[in-house]
Amino acid sequence: MSRLATVFVSLILISFAFSANPAVGANPKPFVVPELRQWTGAKGSFTPNPTNTAITVADSSLLKIAGAFADDYKAMFGTALPVKVGKSAKGNFHFALKADKKLGNEGYSIEISDRVTVTAPEKTGAFWATRTLLQISEQSADRSVPCGKITDWPDYALRGLSMDVGRKFFPMSYLRDLVKVLAYYKMNSLRIHLNDNGFPYYFGNDWDKTYSAFRLESTRFPGLTARDGYYTKDEFRDFQRFAAGEFVDIVPEIDIPAHALAFAKYKKGIGSEEFGQDHLNLFNEETMPFLDQLFDEYIGGDNPVFVNDYVHIGTDEFGKDYAGFENKKATVEKFRFFMDHYIRLIESYGKKPWVWGSLSTAPGETPVKTEGVMLDAWYNGYADPKEMVKLGFKINSIPDGMVYIVPNAGYYHDYLNNEWLYANWTPARVGNVQFEEKDPAIVGGYFAVWNDHVGNGISVQDVHHRIMHSIATMSVKLWDGVNVTVPFEDFDKERTIISEAPGINRLGKVGSPNSLVYEAATVAPGATLPVKELGYGYTVEFDIEAAPEGKGTVLFSSPDALFYLSDPVKGLFGFARDGYLNTFNFRPYPGEKAHIKITGDNKCTTLWVNGSKYESLDKITQWHNEGKNKMYYLQTLVFPLQNTGNFNSRISNLKAYNYITE
Repeated sequence: MSRLATVFVSLILISFAFSANPAVGANPKPFVVPELRQWTGAKGSFTPNPTNTAITVADSSLLKIAGAFADDYKAMFGTALPVKVGKSAKGNFHFALKADKKLGNEGYSIEISDRVTVTAPEKTGAFWATRTLLQISEQSADRSVPCGKITDWPDYALRGLSMDVGRKFFPMSYLRDLVKVLAYYKMNSLRIHLNDNGFPYYFGNDWDKTYSAFRLESTRFPGLTARDGYYTKDEFRDFQRFAAGEFVDIVPEIDIPAHALAFAKYKKGIGSEEFGQDHLNLFNEETMPFLDQLFDEYIGGDNPVFVNDYVHIGTDEFGKDYAGFENKKATVEKFRFFMDHYIRLIESYGKKPWVWGSLSTAPGETPVKTEGVMLDAWYNGYADPKEMVKLGFKINSIPDGMVYIVPNAGYYHDYLNNEWLYANWTPARVGNVQFEEKDPAIVGGYFAVWNDHVGNGISVQDVHHRIMHSIATMSVKLWDGVNVTVPFEDFDKERTIISEAPGINRLGKVGSPNSLVYEAATVAPGATLPVKELGYGYTVEFDIEAAPEGKGTVLFSSPDALFYLSDPVKGLFGFARDGYLNTFNFRPYPGEKAHIKITGDNKCTTLWVNGSKYESLDKITQWHNEGKNKMYYLQTLVFPLQNTGNFNSRISNLKAYNYITE
C-alpha cells in the first residue's frame, strides 16, 4: 500500500471513530446523590443569567413545583428567578408533564442545552428533578449545568428514615429541617415513633421511675402527653402538610402493645404483670377500649391529626426475651387477635396499616389480616421475611444489624458502615435473606435512629451528624439499588460537597476547608455575630481579662446551645444543650488574664488554657443495676457563636476555625 493510500485509510478510520462515538469530548456524568441512572453527555454548559433567566411551566399545575425550585434556588444562591406559565425559551428552566411508562410516577428527564427542559410523567418526578438541578448547580461558582441529557428513576418506591422521638424529644423545627434534608436526597418517607420508654435497669428497676413519653397533645386523655416535649395537634397537622410539599410522607407510629409504658403509667392496671409494665395486658377488659379511643382521637373526625394514608401501630417485640413465649397459647392467640383488630381499626378510618409484626414468634390459629398491610422486616427471628411475603404482607426492608443507628450505645451501629452498605446492601437483602432485586413484595427500605439510652448526653446535633453520615449512602442504595457505578472512595469524597438541603446547615459547616472563618479584635456583650455555630472539628480561641460574673453568665449562644463563662450551678466554664449541662473544672480569678481555646469533635470537647490542655470532656462510662449495665455519656458541643451574652469580662482576639488547630 502506498503512503498516500495509508493516509487515506487512516482518515476514514478516524472519521468513523468520531461518528460512531459522539460522546468523545462530551461532558462526563455530573455527580448527584443519588447517582443519575442515565446520562448522555454533550459539549458546553448552561449558565443561568441572574437578570434574564426565568422558570417557566407548560401549565399551571406545575407552578408549586416551580415555586419551590425558585425558593430553594434563592435560599442557596441568593438569586431570585421569576416563575411564570409559558413556553420553553433560550436561557430558561422549563417544566412540563409528559407521559413515559419507563419513568413511572417518580422518574424524570432533563435536557440541558441553551435551556434546561424538565419533563416528567408526574409532579413527583418534576420535583425530584429540581433536587438534581440544585445539587449540580451548587458545585460551580457560576451555577452552570453541563449540557447533556438525564434520564432518572428509582428502583424502589419507598425510601425513608424511622426517627425515635419517644425516648428523645426532637423539636418541630428540627423535624421540618429533617424533611428538607430527606427530600434533597430524594428520600420520600419519615416515620415518627411517637411513644416509647427507657430500660428499667437504668432507673433502679422501678417501672414508676423509668422514663416514658407520648409526644402528641391529647385532649381526650389529659396528662398523657409528655411534659418535657410534645407536638400540638395543629403543628403536627401542619408538619405533615409541609412535608407533603417536599414530597415526603410522614408516617406516625403509636407503638403497642409493647414499648407502651407511657400508656400503662397513665391508665393504671393495663400494664402487664407477667411481661413488665412496658407491655400492655391484653386480657384486661379496659386495654383495648382505651387504645380504640386513643386512635380515634388522631384519625377520627372531619379534621384528623394524622393526615396521610399510613398509620403505624407497632406490634413489635411483644414477649421479647421471655423464653417459651410461643408456648403461651392463650397469650399468643390474644396477641394475634389484638394485631388483627388494630389493622382493621386503622382501615375502618380509611387509613393504611403499617406494622412491625412479630408473627414468627407468635404462631397460632387466630387469623391476622395481611393484604394491603406494610410490614417492617427488621429481625428475621420475629418476622421471617419470606414467610411474611407468603402471608401477603408488603415488605419494608429495615434489617437491624445493617441499618440501625443507636447513638453511643455500644451495640448496633453508632455510625452506619457506609462502605459495607454501598458494596453489599439493597432493600432486597433483609438480614441473611436475599430476595431478587426489585421483587414486587419489597416496596423499599429504611434506616433508623433509636434513642434507647435515655439520659446519655446525646444532642439533636449528635443525632443529625449520624444521619448525615449515611443519608447519601442510603439514598443511593434505595434509588439505584445495585446499579451504582461510582467507586466508593470517589463517592465518599464527593458526597461531602453536597449540601444538607436548601437553607439548612445543621452540621455547622462554615467557610472553605481548614480555614479561619471569623475573627474579631474585641467581643462586645449583647452582639450578634455572622457565624451561627461551628460544627465538629473546630477551634474557638480568645483572650480574657476576667471580671466577677454571676452564675448563669453566657458568653456565646445559638438557638441550640449556650457556652457559659459561669455556669448556673457552680459558676464554672461550661455549656448546655438539649437540657444537659457539662462543665469544665475551671473559672478564671477576677483580674486574671488568660488565653482560652476550645476544640470539639463528635467525641469530646476540650479546654486549653494558656497553650496547655486543661481538661477534655470525653465519653463517660456510667454503671447501673449494681454494675451489670453501663451507659456511655457524651459531652459534645456544636459551638454556638450567633449571639454574645451580658458579661463583665473583657473578651478580645476572638478567632474561630473550622478545624482543630495544633
